[in-house]
Amino acid sequence: MKNIIVAILTLLIVILMVYLNINGTTFQGGEQGKIIQDIAKIVPKNSSKPKLNIEAKKLKTLQNKAGNIQSFKVSLMYKKRCASCHGINGEGIIGPKIIGQSSEVLYKKLLDYKAGRTENAVMKGLLLNLTKEELKTLADEIGRFGTN
Repeated sequence: MKNIIVAILTLLIVILMVYLNINGTTFQGGEQGKIIQDIAKIVPKNSSKPKLNIEAKKLKTLQNKAGNIQSFKVSLMYKKRCASCHGINGEGIIGPKIIGQSSEVLYKKLLDYKAGRTENAVMKGLLLNLTKEELKTLADEIGRFGTN
């Protein structure tokens, strides 16, 4: 009896896989892949002025980031351990914005992450092998962001 149930379920799964493959939604994101098409239908086509405004904002943001990247001199330790999440200029990418915070506050936060008082597996893993002196150096460097 169990073999019959397993055979029926396997056949059902194979049929569903073929159906999805024929409909073409298997490798294009399924229903979620159609969201962009749906949004294109909602946005009116004669909204050219807001589009120019959006493009201008994107350009200004890119220029600001390019200018900030050039003005910051960051250490290799910051590049290796922090830049991938917090950005080369501390503005935040995946991680939160850290620019503008004092080195004392940053140092306390780094110690909390390392000790596990603030839970974040990524931060704890990155800081686990660093000494307090290295954490202080890193906090001092980040604390100077924006004043260089």
